[in-house]
Amino acid sequence: MSVLEFDDIRRAYKKGEQVLDGVSFAVERGEVVGLLGKNGAGKTTLLRIAMGMIEAQQGTVRVFGADPHEEPVEVKRRIGYVSEDQILPPFLRVRDVIDLHRNLFPTWDAALERELSERFRIPWNTKVKSLSKGQARQVALLCAVAHRPELLILDEPAGGLDPAARREFLETSIQLLNETGSTILFSSHHMGDVERMASRLIMIHETEKWIDSELDAIRDGYCLAMVPADAASPEDLLALGDCLCVRRRGQALHAVFAVAPAACRASVERSLGRPGVQCRPLPLEDMFIELVGRDA
Repeated sequence: MSVLEFDDIRRAYKKGEQVLDGVSFAVERGEVVGLLGKNGAGKTTLLRIAMGMIEAQQGTVRVFGADPHEEPVEVKRRIGYVSEDQILPPFLRVRDVIDLHRNLFPTWDAALERELSERFRIPWNTKVKSLSKGQARQVALLCAVAHRPELLILDEPAGGLDPAARREFLETSIQLLNETGSTILFSSHHMGDVERMASRLIMIHETEKWIDSELDAIRDGYCLAMVPADAASPEDLLALGDCLCVRRRGQALHAVFAVAPAACRASVERSLGRPGVQCRPLPLEDMFIELVGRDA
């Protein structure tokens, strides 16, 4: 049984304006999956559906084999969740927030709580409203992981933090995975975080799932082909197998192919009947920009 499974998820907030349109994938036990997509691509909507915070209008989601909307308590007891816009009760002291979570989770690990409290230098007697953004996020992470969840869902959890705080935040998540075999699904705009943390990448674009691949396969099996604009049209390149998108760049067309550079060059030159096509590997950030650019 998969830890988390989305099947044909569809969701719109306005009639005729789909946010998610038929998204399906599963996350297996012990996987670390990075969820990518530009703002408004539907990442947060998808994660909130997994948490049972909102419902899909079509399709099904299963967390540990259960519907998170129909069995919210049982599902949430096994999940840790941190989001960029998460709001802790501002009028409570930090110790009150942690006490509340400690009482909610039967599997709470007091030793891990102490370890994280010391590592983050948690100000126990400070009210939440007086915390910095980084401190509030650290308190939220402690509350999310101290019960050693089987599934950790992170929605842009380190957004707005400085590089040092962001790295520490994510290293804590990785440590949890290594120690207990937890499954992690997280969204991030920082490609370095995705490359350092994830073993698998899922990209959501224009309401649909565009890419679902192991990160190593993306490094080795995707490339950017640069074709002179007078040698082909975007439609010519899109008609070729494994071409994901085409962008016009000055006197050249930039096309992303789901194939290794050498094989791509041979295939494109053979199809166009013209040598001189340049193909190179694509760093993850470059691939993201090429795929979601406005003129792609």
